[in-house]
Amino acid sequence: MKQVVLIGALVGSTVGSFIPMLFGDNDLLSGWSILGGMLGGFLGIWAAVKLYNRIG
Repeated sequence: MKQVVLIGALVGSTVGSFIPMLFGDNDLLSGWSILGGMLGGFLGIWAAVKLYNRIG
């Protein structure tokens, strides 16, 4: 379970950090990218827990 949650957090935060770049924010360490990474990490953890509970 721990590995699945860590992978979900990693993937979610990475994708969340790059989403503001699609809207023209070219700074990876801007406030929007940090906020997107945090929200993406939470969503990645949530999705990983749901997936783990469904499969395992």
